[in-house]
Amino acid sequence: MTKMTCALLVDDDETAIYLNKRLFQKLAVAEKLLVAHNGLEALQLLQAHCPGGDCPRLILLDINMPIMDGFEFLEAYEQLELAQRQSVIIIMLTTSLNPQDVEKIEQANITGLLNKPLTEAALKSILAQHFEA
Repeated sequence: MTKMTCALLVDDDETAIYLNKRLFQKLAVAEKLLVAHNGLEALQLLQAHCPGGDCPRLILLDINMPIMDGFEFLEAYEQLELAQRQSVIIIMLTTSLNPQDVEKIEQANITGLLNKPLTEAALKSILAQHFEA
């Protein structure tokens, strides 16, 4: 399995963060896993890491978070001038079945949507589909 240089997990749920970090460690699929607790922290991490070679290739993005939610993050992300932005895979993770959220997700510029919790099979599928040579 191909190992990516960096991935970014954006979630405010400490349990989900812990479980997802363990999953990434178990599968050894990323050299570095960045963690942000909301969209604003995620933007700050991107601005700090993307000028160099540590720009995340995969972003796992929660929808409902304090300070800046997943949709607000996506709006701000589209405004960033990052050379790497086009090659970043963004997958939204959610437990929300709110019809308004579903409609926004369908219109969002993302690669995919997964229901929480992230499973080993789902992560392997993302990697096989987007990162295998």
